[in-house]
Amino acid sequence: RLGSVVAYFTSAKFLLYLGHALSTWGDRMWHFAVSVFLVELYGQSLLLTAVYGLVVAGSVLLLGALIGDWVDKNSRLKVAQTSLIVQNASVILCGIILMIIFMFKTQLLTLYHGWLLTVCYILVITIANIANLASTATAITIQRDWIVVVAGEDRSRLADMNATIRRIDQLTNILAPMAVGQIMTFGSPMIGCGFISGWNLMSMCVEYLLLWKVYQKTPTLALKSAKVEESELKQLNVKKESDMKPAEGVQLIVEKDVSGFEAPQEKEVGCGARIAEPFVTFRDGWVAYYNQPVFLAGMGLAFLYMTVLGFDCITTGYAYTQGLSGSVLSLLMGASAVTGILGTVAFTWLRRKCGLVRTGLISGVAQFACLILCAISVFMPGSPMDLTVSPFADISARLFENEPLPTIASPEPGMVFATGMPNLNGSTTPANSDPEISPEPVPLLSVSLLFAGVIAARVGLWSFDLTVTQLLQENVVESERGIINGVQNSMNYLLDLLHFIMVILAPNPEAFGLLVLISVSFVAMGHIMYFRFAQKSLGKQLFVCCTPDPKEVPDSSPPGNTSTV
Repeated sequence: RLGSVVAYFTSAKFLLYLGHALSTWGDRMWHFAVSVFLVELYGQSLLLTAVYGLVVAGSVLLLGALIGDWVDKNSRLKVAQTSLIVQNASVILCGIILMIIFMFKTQLLTLYHGWLLTVCYILVITIANIANLASTATAITIQRDWIVVVAGEDRSRLADMNATIRRIDQLTNILAPMAVGQIMTFGSPMIGCGFISGWNLMSMCVEYLLLWKVYQKTPTLALKSAKVEESELKQLNVKKESDMKPAEGVQLIVEKDVSGFEAPQEKEVGCGARIAEPFVTFRDGWVAYYNQPVFLAGMGLAFLYMTVLGFDCITTGYAYTQGLSGSVLSLLMGASAVTGILGTVAFTWLRRKCGLVRTGLISGVAQFACLILCAISVFMPGSPMDLTVSPFADISARLFENEPLPTIASPEPGMVFATGMPNLNGSTTPANSDPEISPEPVPLLSVSLLFAGVIAARVGLWSFDLTVTQLLQENVVESERGIINGVQNSMNYLLDLLHFIMVILAPNPEAFGLLVLISVSFVAMGHIMYFRFAQKSLGKQLFVCCTPDPKEVPDSSPPGNTSTV
């Protein structure tokens, strides 16, 4: 038994978990802290945080396909190591710059009429954005590619690994911000910067070693190089037989390069073609995503990002206007983490009993049924919804008073940056602090139903998220995993941007009920798309429960093979 325990703790699977835990912990600390740092630096204004959120969202939206294409065209180890080093080095450099700004802010304000400080702000946002792009590349290569190879041909093992990865995410989402928040509270923002920089330096070294160990323990991770060479062969338009082995294709490339036959073609590639190449890759990535058999499932997941029904700064601000305290909200967030973990457990059990595709259907029904409580809460006592109040009244007042608008945050189902939207009534003071407002307590029935629905829906949400993740892993060919998942990330960011634009257009509490109803509608549309995908995949056997999916790729063919049984 001791030998089996030792074997587990030295296995590639456990080392992958450990590396992901370290990486996610550092990410969550940085994502939480950078927003606080930017607010602290800019005189308690949300301007820098808003700019940072827009830059991050826009970058992933535009570059997601290019990042995925880079992941596909390079060896696994090179991609993982490069993205790891770039991500952590960027965070370390950003932390150092922030420490300098905190130490010498007064002096920087006087130099060159404050332009030097502005340059520092631009540097921080630019480098932090590079760190986020590198983090996106790391997530694609590890969570969408490495994990599939480490799991091998065992689909149940892949499901268990996906669920474990998501549990790690759930725990770090709660614990990492709490840890760095305590350091910043009892220390100072400068100490927080130093701690995060030091953590990332140490974590980078350990993660690099863990990646190398996983790579050594899983020889099949090295086989992607053949895929890379094969894709390069196709790009060079070299003729070959359909049954040619990858090794023969590689040999042919070498022979062509040595003979110089391809040299004239290289010269024919003009400057315009090189400039157009990223745009062609962007177009091809979105076309390939649209042509995937799991396109509707991916779109269904993306539509879940168009929602205010999560523990983000918007819903938290609304809760404050309804009389909930910070301690109550922290307990509710803890409860949401517990139900999220229960969702990962439900996913593995449902998949074994009903198959992967039906697991998504059941999860979607469960999530939507819980969100019905949120829709009902809009019409319950205590709800401030008043459609006679113009949703643009608050934004007009903000524009005339030159007040900042709400900010954008990083998408992940139900989890965003703590950018700090004080409340939704346009003021920077608590809702009950105005002496002109009646001190009568707000009935809690409406807000209680709202958060009951949000918390309960996490079980279905995370089970559905894992379902679509595994569908993408199983049904996307290995040579396209990077670019397809890059486009999926772009879709998620696009819908999340739309959700924040919706809030910016109607930020007053009276309109929040309308936002809830719109959110529930988008969740319903997402699950309708998934239902259509399931209908195409299973046909008449869609409602035959508790049996494996006959047309599902799992358990019968290696991961990445799109053939059906």
